[in-house]
Order: sequence, then structure tokens, then C-alpha cells
Amino acid sequence: MTSAGTNDGASTTGSTEPWTVLRLLEWTTNFFKSKGSDSARLDAEVLLAHARDCQRIQLYTSFSEVPTDEQRIAFRELVRRRGDGVPVAQLVGFKEFYSIAIRVDENVLVPRPETEHLVVGALDEIKRLQLQVTDRRLRVLDIGTGSGAIVIAIAKNVSSASGSPGVEITAVDVSLPALDIAKWNVEKHKLAEQITLLQSDLFDSLDSEARFDIIVTNPPYVSQLEYDELPPTVKDHEPKGALLSGPTGMETIERILNDSPAYLNPGGRLMIELSPMIAQACEKLAQATGLYSDIELLKDLAGHQRILSVRIA
Repeated sequence: MTSAGTNDGASTTGSTEPWTVLRLLEWTTNFFKSKGSDSARLDAEVLLAHARDCQRIQLYTSFSEVPTDEQRIAFRELVRRRGDGVPVAQLVGFKEFYSIAIRVDENVLVPRPETEHLVVGALDEIKRLQLQVTDRRLRVLDIGTGSGAIVIAIAKNVSSASGSPGVEITAVDVSLPALDIAKWNVEKHKLAEQITLLQSDLFDSLDSEARFDIIVTNPPYVSQLEYDELPPTVKDHEPKGALLSGPTGMETIERILNDSPAYLNPGGRLMIELSPMIAQACEKLAQATGLYSDIELLKDLAGHQRILSVRIA
């Protein structure tokens, strides 16, 4: 059988069996498994749907169909690049996050499912504050916004309480290429009036008088040792600056913990996504500042401590 990934993904050389949708999916799933993918079938389906310009669910009613030559050629190239370690999200140009299609490329992190817990926490906090603050819009800051996934998910899912003016959001990132992607996503989802994008290294470019009710961030939190051991699909294809924090992985988080109080309204909350491996140490950093109360570590669905949530004292 001719390899669907190494030749044209459609040839029947050596076999009279046609390369149907189902056969392509089965071959490609096995190929991706041999490359170590833990989501081989999903990867195959996403790429074939992209090559056929259809929804993934439509593949299930098309198993017996034979894709066109153009579709098979496009699929073959996608399979080859995925086999070389390129993330699926970069190959198709988007990633679903919180049921929202987010555009991505090599300049931004691919949104992870665990980051959705940060969105959930922020939405819960917004609901709580909306009951208290009714005379103005709540203000949210996202530090290191990347693709803008977090603030877009927040903005699209905020339900204004009766009489509440809603929220306004500022999203900052030091990377201009990342902000270009965020701008595209914000405009695509028609949120430009609600979300302001700003180039800034953490708080550096913010107005010194700016104050926020909630600060959310998914900062770099990978240590040098961890970074050196990352799989090529991550290390070779996603921005180093969005991953690597420093020797301990806590350097950026410590800066955020130290600087956030100056930008939080009284009773404001800071929520930081982090690695479970440094969760306890980061909790101690927050305690050591003496600036926060209500310090807690929130767990993800796997039971790992994933979010550090603190309130300004």
C-alpha cells in the first residue's frame, strides 16, 4: 500500500482499494500514532476536514467518498508537516478555545484546554463583582494576551447583571506579531469596542493611573530545565518568550505578584495560570508580599493546582 503520508495519500499503487475518507483517516491515524501523537485520530480528522474545506463532523457521513486529487495533495502536505512536529492548530490556522475559533500562528501559543479554567474563574469573579459595582463598567486586564483567546472568551461570555454596564478590557503583550494576531481575532469576533490592545512588557506601558477590577494572565512559567525537555512540537514551533520564564519558572509570576497591587482597585483580584509543579512555591511568593488576602490555588479537571487566585488586601 502506498503511504498516504509519504507519497500522495491517494494513490492505489499496489492496491485496488480506493483511498476513501475512512481509509485516509485510518492510515493517517496509525501514522500519527507511530510519531507519538496522543490525539492521532483527532489530528487526522481536523486535517482532512481542513483539506476538504468542510466541518469535521461531515467526515462521518462521507466515509465512503473519495476525495479529489487536489484535496488529497493538500492533505498529504498537511500530514507530512504534522509528522515533522508542526502543531495542528498552526497547520489549519486556528484552535477552538472555549467553543470559539481563535486564529493562531507561530507567533503565539496554541491555546490549551487548561487555560479555559482561567476564563471560568474570571467569569465567576465578574458575576460576583457585578452585584457590587453597578455605577460603571468593570475593568479587566490581560497580561501577555498572545492570540487574545482569554479576553475574547471573557468578552463573549459575560452576561451583564441587571443594571450593570458590563466590562471593558485591556490586553497587553510585548510581542507586536502576537498583537497582530490578537487584533485579527478581536476584529473577527466584533469586539474592538470592548477590547483595547497595547504593546507592553507586563505593566510598563500602562498609564500609572490605570486601575482594574480583575487582572488575568497566562504568563511564561516554564523553567529552563523544563524548556530543554519540551517535545519538538512545542519547542520548535511555539514562541520561546511565551514559554520560558527563567531558571525557576517563577520569575515572571513574581514580577506580576509584586507589581499588580498598584493597578488593582480595592478588593480587586489577580488570577494567574501556572504549572502545578510551582504552584505551592508561587502561593508562598504571594503570601510573602503581604499585599494579598484570600489566597487560593484552583484545580483543573485533572485535579492539578492550575490557577493562583489572590485578592488585594
